[in-house]
Amino acid sequence: MGLTDTKLRAIKPATTAKKYGDGEGLHLLVPAAPRDGRFWKLAYRFGGKQKTLSLGEYPYVSLADAREKRTEAKRLLAQGIDPSQQKKLDKIAQRHAHATTFNAVADDFLAKVGKEGKADATMTKKRWLLDLARPDLGKRPISEIKAAEILVPLRKVESQGNYETARRLRSTISQVFRHAVATARAEYDPTTNLRGALTAPTVTHRAALTEREGFAGLLRAVWGYEGAPETKAALSLMAYLYPRPGELRLAEWEEFDLEAAIWTIPAPRTKMRREHRKPLPPQAVKILRDQKDLTGDLPYVFPSRLTRKPISENTLNGALRRLGFTTNEMTSHGFRASASSLLNESGKWSPDAIEAELAHIGADQVRRAYHRAAYWGERVQMAQWWADEIDAMRAETR
Repeated sequence: MGLTDTKLRAIKPATTAKKYGDGEGLHLLVPAAPRDGRFWKLAYRFGGKQKTLSLGEYPYVSLADAREKRTEAKRLLAQGIDPSQQKKLDKIAQRHAHATTFNAVADDFLAKVGKEGKADATMTKKRWLLDLARPDLGKRPISEIKAAEILVPLRKVESQGNYETARRLRSTISQVFRHAVATARAEYDPTTNLRGALTAPTVTHRAALTEREGFAGLLRAVWGYEGAPETKAALSLMAYLYPRPGELRLAEWEEFDLEAAIWTIPAPRTKMRREHRKPLPPQAVKILRDQKDLTGDLPYVFPSRLTRKPISENTLNGALRRLGFTTNEMTSHGFRASASSLLNESGKWSPDAIEAELAHIGADQVRRAYHRAAYWGERVQMAQWWADEIDAMRAETR
């Protein structure tokens, strides 16, 4: 007589291993204490040898499930197939299938890029972009994905008006497919068939005054600003130091060593997610000391008068609008392009020192380390020269 659920529930651990048969080689093995568990086994003969096939643990594999597995094993035996060998082949196929899904290749690609030393910001952006594609492509074998399938997540992004994000998503998906080709998991990159299929984004550049005469006029306007003194101070520091606007707006007093004339921007606030030190010329130190008299009792250098939170980028851009500069002429971010252009045109400073001061990423890890160390002395001199040059431009006659 075979087993029943009632009999199975009544089985207790024993001091010696016991088998409880259900017929046709199927039995439940209860190991000797202290080992726990109750395991389904199927005894059978293949090729003249006695063999045993594991079918899972009770109660996670029920009696009905175990009998179904027995029936399937008997079917394989009737076809001259060893059930144990077939089970091994099925596991290998399952692992292989998982390793060749879009998700698996994407994860492998991200690991590879991470080992190459890409910036945290770059890695975060790639992960975010690929997460947009995973719901539609993730579980599909990458070698079977066609261009029309890739178009599905791209159209979803486009439908929200994010044309530039859709373009970058297509490019990132293409990188995953090229990695799949290189690792013999796909034969070609189907995204090449999507060229021209996406809506082209409108390219807009941050406006900046990069000619000396125009920039000099801007400086005179900034120094003549009659609005809030903290806004004037922030715009003046944007001219002297040309950081990213968010780096200055969110600056806290603890980041500044005014005695050593160094501003250390913490890694979480920089675009490249690494700490960036900037030398402070005396002109910038004076502005900061004056500002500290106003806000030194607060954590932020430039708090809003109403909320005590940092001023917004609209505050700086709004001030530029009130000074008469349109969005097509100048933005707060444009101070960086102005400084970069004029510093490079001067011919006095090495391009790498200028790039290091701008906190732009170098070609590789070695170059980035070299920027931080070897160019510091040159950057200190350049900061002083640039501050003096700004003062000279402000004093120029119109």
